[in-house]
Amino acid sequence: MGDKVNFQVPDRMAAITISEPGGPEVLALADQPVPVPGPGEVLVKVAYAGVNRPDCLQRAGLYPPPPGASALPGLEISGTIVGAGDAEAADWLGRRVCALVSGGGYAQYCVAKLGTCLPVPDALPLEQAAALPETLFTVWHNVFQRGLARDGETLLVHGGTSGIGSMAIKLAKLFALTVIVTCGSDDKCVAARELGADHAINYKTADFVEEVRAITGKAGCQIVLDMVAGSYTQRNLDCLGEEGRLVTIAVLGGAKAEVNMARLMVRRQTMTGSTLRARSDAFKQLLAAEIACEVWPLVEEGDLRPQMDRVFPLAEAAEAHRRMEAGDHIGKIVLAVD
Repeated sequence: MGDKVNFQVPDRMAAITISEPGGPEVLALADQPVPVPGPGEVLVKVAYAGVNRPDCLQRAGLYPPPPGASALPGLEISGTIVGAGDAEAADWLGRRVCALVSGGGYAQYCVAKLGTCLPVPDALPLEQAAALPETLFTVWHNVFQRGLARDGETLLVHGGTSGIGSMAIKLAKLFALTVIVTCGSDDKCVAARELGADHAINYKTADFVEEVRAITGKAGCQIVLDMVAGSYTQRNLDCLGEEGRLVTIAVLGGAKAEVNMARLMVRRQTMTGSTLRARSDAFKQLLAAEIACEVWPLVEEGDLRPQMDRVFPLAEAAEAHRRMEAGDHIGKIVLAVD
């Protein structure tokens, strides 16, 4: 590799490690070797790293990294490419990028697959760029690829002010969908409408099934994006009309559900779901390529920006996790690394 001729890359770096499974207090700033990119990979000098709920699950010992991935938390980054594992990747040296990674984002340097890197436009601040990959890849794959969203359809999103929820609102509106969200307070409902949601339901004070049926004139919505599962599963199906699609991306309410299959059959409904981290590099690169064609022009033109909550210094990763787990955030939480 000849990258060190152009960039002075140290041998060691600061990174956040997980000392043992547990609460936010197990996150600790530590000295680690700088990773080395292999073929098809780049080394990114990280400016910012996004904080996501899977990071909290990994810290608690409930979501181990896939084989071969970094044991450090962090699934999305922004920064500058300062190292390359082969000649093709070397063409990207010096570029500002954001990337979806399988781990290792909470560090000064992180290895990323070249195929999951997206160029950061000059007008996009790096702190916002770091808040895009995880939610953008997740929403695009689940709402548009698995959920088969089409112009004019109605989408129900649970957790409307979360990172995923806020991205789902923004992306769905750009593609001419009607968006209904659920939130846990009236204030969050107001915030979700300010983000662009057409309707926001406080699930603590109203039955979201009845509300969705009223909003849609009893026809039901076409897609539900759900992070809850458990007891929500049948209620989500009850929100859907004929040919409706339920897409589950997390099981915060429990992994098991009881479903009325006869009702599902009569309505010809579809249930699907996915997790992104464990998918193959080839899949993630194909997904990135589609996003680069279909969505990234909206980022370049300034039409799509993430909803930002707070930026914490890398050393305060534990505080960032506490804020996420408290559930008070609206939009994305990000760590400032550089």
